[in-house]
Amino acid sequence: MVHQQRLQLSTDGHGDMHDLTERVGRVVAEAGIEAGTVNVSNVGSTAAVSTIEFEPGLQKDLPEKLDELIPPSRDYGHEQRWHDGNGHSHLQATTLGPSVTLPVGDGQPILGTWQQICFLECDVKPRDRTVIVTVQGE
Repeated sequence: MVHQQRLQLSTDGHGDMHDLTERVGRVVAEAGIEAGTVNVSNVGSTAAVSTIEFEPGLQKDLPEKLDELIPPSRDYGHEQRWHDGNGHSHLQATTLGPSVTLPVGDGQPILGTWQQICFLECDVKPRDRTVIVTVQGE
């Protein structure tokens, strides 16, 4: 059985993080499966989905460390073509990845005690985003 649902969210721009754990859990519960997998995927090339302990320190640390590794305002090839200020956004999102797949057991995503599903906006402007949640299993 496959169940798919779109989640909508609005972001405040670069570095804005959202905890998707409860919303994804509701989608999995609605799917009615006991065991399988859930894939959570961002639609777009300048945001990422991952897992993290969703707490204020890491909400600050992750975007800051990404900016150290892949800083804004560099002379990226993307900037030479588009001049939109988000070359680093594409690279940061690609580094983290657009999606995460997790096991499902007892009708819920299996996560560690301090592990939540997070969405990270890497783009420089606020965005309206779509995240696709696909549940497969029995």
